[in-house]
This record gives sequence, C-alpha cells and structure tokens, in this order.
Amino acid sequence: MSSIFSKIISGEIESYKVAEDEKHIAFLDAMPLVKGHTLVVPKKETDLIFDLDSEDYKELWAFTQDIAKQIKKAVPCKRVGIAVVGLEVPHAHIHLVPLNSIDDLNFKNARLKLSPEEYRQIQQTIISA
Repeated sequence: MSSIFSKIISGEIESYKVAEDEKHIAFLDAMPLVKGHTLVVPKKETDLIFDLDSEDYKELWAFTQDIAKQIKKAVPCKRVGIAVVGLEVPHAHIHLVPLNSIDDLNFKNARLKLSPEEYRQIQQTIISA
C-alpha cells in the first residue's frame, strides 16, 4: 500500500521535515490550512490509525505530543488542534494545526500557498523550538 507518504518517508519526494525518529516522521503539510500545519506519520505503512498495534499507537501519540509542543512554542497560536481524518491519503496520519479560532481547523477553507522560503522559515522555527 504505497502512498505519497511512503515516498516522503523513503526520500523519493522532498518534504519540509520538522522531526523524525526510527518509527515516525513529521513534516509541514503541502497544502496547509494555516502556517505551521504539520502532519505526523508512522513510517509503518498502515491505512487506518486504529489498525496500529497498541504499542505503535501509543508511541505515535507520544511523538505527536512532542511535535505539538514544538509547534506551540514556534508558531503564534492559542493552541494546537488535532485532526485524524485519513480520507485523503491511505496512510495513517495526524494533522497538527496551530489554532487562533475554531475556523482554523475547517478543512473546507482555502489552503495557503506558501513559497519555498516561507516553508523553510516555518520549518526552521519549529525545529529550533
């Protein structure tokens, strides 16, 4: 079940990675709702997040918590919202979205179009946090 995320994990497709360990990767969303919108993905190819075994599931959320804390320090926001949707890519993933209003987490909103420089600046700010 290879997906675009599998290609990002393998390095076939470039991404703006903000963190990685042996089991997980976090990178900026290519079509963000707001600046700092980050995807957290297990490297193990699994379509549905609830199909992860219990230990992998817990580790994914612990990794996600660390990334959310980095985002909160790096991106001006009231809090970091979480969404698990999984309809757009058949690979489990968690959206972390900096929130200043409930509307920031509306997937019907127009997506931002950021320049590579803007992505790199956001990426470095989160990494440095």
